[in-house]
Formats: sequence, C-alpha cells, structure tokens
Amino acid sequence: MTQLRWGTPEARRRLLCEAVSWKSMTLTEGERDFPLKVQAKLQELAYFQQHPDCLKLHDADLGRRFLTALYKHSDTAKTIVLISHFDTVNTEEYGDLEPFAYQPEELTRLLYGRIDDLPEEARHDLASGQYLFGRGTMDMKMGLVMHMGLIEKASVERWPINLLLLTVPDEEVNSAGMRAAVTTLLELKEEHELDYQLFLNGEPVFPQGPGDHNYYVYSGTIGKIMPSALFYGKETHVGEPLSGITANYIASFLTQRMEWNKRFRETVMGETTPLPVTLQQKDLKMEYSVQTPYRAASLYNVFVLKRTAAEVMDIFEMVAKEAAQACNEAYRAICQEQRIEPVGEVRVLRYEDLLAHAVKKLGTVSVEAIKANILANGEWDDREKSLRIADTLMIQCQELAPAMVLLFAPPYYPAVHSSDDELVVRCIKYLKEQGLKKFALPVHQIHFFNGICDLSYVNYQDETEGWTAFVTNTPVWGDSYSIPFEAMKQLQAPVLNVGPFGKDAHKRTERLHVKSAFEEVPELVEGMIKMMVGEKIETS
Repeated sequence: MTQLRWGTPEARRRLLCEAVSWKSMTLTEGERDFPLKVQAKLQELAYFQQHPDCLKLHDADLGRRFLTALYKHSDTAKTIVLISHFDTVNTEEYGDLEPFAYQPEELTRLLYGRIDDLPEEARHDLASGQYLFGRGTMDMKMGLVMHMGLIEKASVERWPINLLLLTVPDEEVNSAGMRAAVTTLLELKEEHELDYQLFLNGEPVFPQGPGDHNYYVYSGTIGKIMPSALFYGKETHVGEPLSGITANYIASFLTQRMEWNKRFRETVMGETTPLPVTLQQKDLKMEYSVQTPYRAASLYNVFVLKRTAAEVMDIFEMVAKEAAQACNEAYRAICQEQRIEPVGEVRVLRYEDLLAHAVKKLGTVSVEAIKANILANGEWDDREKSLRIADTLMIQCQELAPAMVLLFAPPYYPAVHSSDDELVVRCIKYLKEQGLKKFALPVHQIHFFNGICDLSYVNYQDETEGWTAFVTNTPVWGDSYSIPFEAMKQLQAPVLNVGPFGKDAHKRTERLHVKSAFEEVPELVEGMIKMMVGEKIETS
C-alpha cells in the first residue's frame, strides 16, 4: 500500500499551513515564487517523477506564472479541471500581528490572548477551537491544497478519469492568470486529447449574512463589470464660476443616479444582484490652484447575472442621458438667474465615439502615440490608464465639451452558471445526500457564487456578441488588458464550485472551519468525482 502524503486531515492541515506561509500577495515577489513551490511539492509525487512533462509552469504576465498538473489515465479522455488561485490580498489590517498573518497556527494561538479585541462572532469561533485563522486560509489556499490531495490520490489509486489541476495568480485584482490560462487549457485539450467534463473550482463558502453557518455549493458565479465616466467641463477662475462648468458638478448628477439604481438589478432563478455603487470618484487635477476642476472621473460597480456588456452599456447610456438633461436644466436655470450665457450643454458620448472623432481630427498615428505614452506609465493601473486615455483625447477634442464620456474600465467578469446541466444536477444531488449521510451536513445550492471567481472565463456563451461593446469602449483593450472571448467559447463544459466553509475573507479575522476544510469537503469532492466515473474505484 502506497502511503499518501496528503491523505489525512492532519496532513492536509500541515500542507495548508505550509502553503499559507508562502506569502503571495498580488503583485509581489511572493506571488511570482509561489507556483515554483507548488511545483516542487508535486514533484515529490511518484506520478510526476514518472511523467515530468505533465507538470508545467506557464507565463501569465509581469513575470508571474500559473501551474498545470495533469493526472492522465490511459483509458479515458474525460477530464475534470480543478481550478484555484494562489494570490492573496494584503495584510495591513493585522496591525502588530502582521508578521503572523501567514502563520495560521501561531496566529490562532496569539489571538486567544486578544480575544476581547475581536468582533463577537469571531470571539465565539476562536473560543470554539473549530477555526484556523490567517491570510489565505479561507481565500483560497485550502482549495488548492484539496486539489493537490485529489491529484495525489487519483494517481496512486489510478482513478479512471483525468484530473487537470490549474492554479493561477492575480484573481484578486484582474484575473490575469486565468485569462492567460484559457488558451493553455485549449492547447492541453488538443495535445492530450482531453474531453473536458467539468470545471470545478474550490473557492470557499461565503456566509450569506452574519451568523449564517449553512454550507453552500455554487453552480455558477456572478459577473462584474465597471461602467465608468470621464466628465469634461469648461475651466474658469473661481472668481468667475459661471464662466465655466466644473466636472464635479456634472459628475454629481450621474453619480446620484448610478448609486443603488434598480435598473441595473437582475433576478435570475430567485437570486438577485446587489445594487450598483460608486467605487471611485475624483477630479483629475494634479495640483491645487484657483482654476476650477474641469476634468473628473467615476468608476461604478455593476453586478450581472445574464446581461452582456452591450446591455449594461445601453442602460448606462440611458441613465447618463437623463443625468445630462437634469444637469443642463439646473445649469441653465442658474445662468438665467445670474443673467449669464451658458457655456454649452453637456452631451453624452461613448468612448468609441470619442475615439472615432479623435482619429478623424488627429490621425491614427497621433492617437496611437497618445495611448502609448499613457500605457508606458508603470505607476498607473489599468483603471487609471483607461481614464487617462479618454482624458487626453478629450483635451485634444475640447470642441466636444462639456461632456460625459462613457467607457468600461477593467476588470470584467462575465457571469456563468450551469444549474440546469444534467451532470451538475447529479453532482449537487450527490453532495446533498452524502453531506447528510456522512456528516449530518445540510448542503444548499446557490446558482451564482457571490464572491466573483475565475470560473467567469470558461463556458462563455453570448449569442448576440454583446462582448464587442466591451472591446470598443475599453480604452486599454488589446494593449494592457484583454479577455479571450472567442477561446472561452470553446471551453464548453459545466461549472461547479465546491470549497471549504470559512468567514471574513479579506479581513484580519479571516478564518477556515477546520472540520469542513480537512475532513468533510475533501471526502465529499472525492466521492463526487468517483460518482462521476460511474464505477467503483478500488483503493490501494
């Protein structure tokens, strides 16, 4: 009998603590090093010593890489893709305990000495002894650890199904890792003649509210898109305020109409998206002066369940036109009262219209030079670059002002769900039955994972090609940001997310439920895979 390295709850706990200790905050050296350490761990397995070509690192961006590990059985093409991400958010909120944020056992012990400083629910969970605290314990290194255990066991017991482990960087910011992995999945599919049956993610279970201890599985994931606006007014001296119109004044009309706007809300299969909010609003003045701020920008968060980028942009444009009309009416009334001639009416145009106008006026070479200059700025992220490109083009096209320029800023996560898929229905039925039978654990289904995840980039379906509205209205598209929509359409297999229960992702009280993570979920997922195979797998 071959001894499994990660075959017991205790071994999985040790592996998790080791993986958590490998600091991997997004956009750090640790994130770049992490997949090398996972690779070294998997190289310890006899299967990958015998099949080294099945364990590979692949380039993502910025020196970051993702890892694939393929366990392949000679008698089948059927394949389950096991998806996880290994980057984490930062740890500043831990304060003086920050050095221990990546040491779960030690952090959990230290928190006992500060239990009165924790929120009530976290105090209760710590005292129960049922939780392990630390950055990345819940979100989502346990998902990766579980998948590593599955790969090991499948290779030792020779399960008659293929398992392709995929773990990626950057899920917490732009999902650059998963977007880069899409084409690699297609290449591996062709190279090894794989038939993808299921994309199985291991993101954690998020409580639906305070005090919620229910266990959920997710047959899809919510989508997120960021309609944004550049506001371009007319500059003036503060001593002559009505000789211009401030961008902040224009912005206020749109932002007030975007916040909590029910027109963006979707309800599908009884689940409803959160209302939109403003993620950022600022004027673009780089310094203080008595010149009025005539350029500003806003980023708005919109969740989607079925809507495409084109549908969101249509609603956004409608709301913006209503805001512009209200702004113009209010502005004209003030000018009439003060007996001053208005400087113009605020118009609404999409970025694609601004770009076409700029190309006609300045020429393609000049426009491309403007974009290249902004894209070369290493201190700006894709959101800032998007706004700055629109801003610089408007500076060259001031005849269009005053205006609201509507655009999309990255990232974009398309929604996806497989709730009606026959295989997913069978899998969820198995999890519900065995959860109760083996662990007295009620398992509940949610159709859309509410935490946003990398499943957004597989099983893409868009008959109307609404994604093209994102392409034409995202200033950095094709340069620093892109989504492989056409390739995603070729990854047609259902999606499912089954992960461990935890709480407070992205908070200093992030924690993982020990029994769920190390006992219940690994056994349920293993059994589900064996159920999919449709035959008994003999254990060694």
